[in-house]
Amino acid sequence: MTLIAFGINHRSAPLDVLERVSLSGDILPKALAGFVAGDHVNEAVVLSTCNRVEVFAHVERFHDGYAELRDGLSTITSVDVDDFVQHLFIYDNEQATRHLFAVAAGLDSAVLGEHEILGQLKTAWETSRIEGSCSRLLDPLFEAAIRCGKRVRTETAIGRRTASISHSAVSLVREHLGELDGKNVLLVGAGEVGAGVANALHRSANVEIVVSNRTAERADDVATSLGATTVPFESFETALSDADVVICATGATGQVLSADMARTASAGRDRPMLMLDLAVPRDIEPSVAELDHVGLLVLSDLQAFANRGLEERQKAAAAAQLLVDEDLDNLRTQLSAQEVSPLLGSMFRWADAVRLEEIDRQAGRFADLDAETQAAVEALTKAVVAKILHEPAVRLRGSAGTKRGDRLAESLRDLFDLT
Repeated sequence: MTLIAFGINHRSAPLDVLERVSLSGDILPKALAGFVAGDHVNEAVVLSTCNRVEVFAHVERFHDGYAELRDGLSTITSVDVDDFVQHLFIYDNEQATRHLFAVAAGLDSAVLGEHEILGQLKTAWETSRIEGSCSRLLDPLFEAAIRCGKRVRTETAIGRRTASISHSAVSLVREHLGELDGKNVLLVGAGEVGAGVANALHRSANVEIVVSNRTAERADDVATSLGATTVPFESFETALSDADVVICATGATGQVLSADMARTASAGRDRPMLMLDLAVPRDIEPSVAELDHVGLLVLSDLQAFANRGLEERQKAAAAAQLLVDEDLDNLRTQLSAQEVSPLLGSMFRWADAVRLEEIDRQAGRFADLDAETQAAVEALTKAVVAKILHEPAVRLRGSAGTKRGDRLAESLRDLFDLT
């Protein structure tokens, strides 16, 4: 079997492509079920954030598994393969594992060392386990990757002076609007990202917040935590004209706030309005930025702000990479050691079966032997088998966790047709 990591992220594709293939909300369980429903994919975990849509999967064969996953992504997103295939990256086995660990450590993030990705990775893993698409094959890998991500942030400075998206949002809103006390905030979409930014504004200033979400229960929960009020999602436009800050972070597949809606809301205003589009795909029509008295910030603006202080974190990245390499070696040793014992058991069972078959074949020649002599023959043949297999077993155990050990294990399987 082969481990595959493939997908699209902020490094491999422009935002408009990433938006079209995003997998979030209600579509994610359906995607997971679809990925493992075919003949070639055993387990799959999907990591879908504002910066990446990545699938980690155990497949029977590389090319068949990749094709099944690629076509499954096209089907679930209704995006033709030709529209995104040139932006796909794909890794297998050790390279795939290394990529997962780099993601967990924050080394592959748009904001180097950011903390959010670790929680997102854990959520992706837990969701896949709940949906039944991840168990014994991928569990050890994700457990080790998350442990590595925590270790990197504890033992290196890569996460220091890292501004979160929420912190960046507050700072940028202040840059555009000045004093925030008394400002009105409209939150459209009460998911983790939007609620996090609204909470950061709530903690930093005396603001009035209105929450609107497709699921009323979620809107109520977030509003309660913020001391806010709610407005039905179908009529959030009625609250636009009073808003100084509009945060859009829904999981919609199309834009929910048009330029016409913003034009109507800003008509006759003598004070600025700032809109934050934190959604992937984007929630706000880009031409909103052309309106008078209306500013528009998108996710990349917040990420650029968060990357201030990057030089210090880049220095820490080398130390983080050493920890990643160390944890990868430890994982390789652990998994190889776990694999060695069953393989050796198969080898000894195969050899003993050959021994017993040969004794049975020669049974007529041993018929006149007394019980004591027959027992001696049994003991002798067992000892010969154990002696022959002793050195291969010692060498295989001694090299477990190394590339040489992997080669020896594979050779053993091929030579003796072991499973």
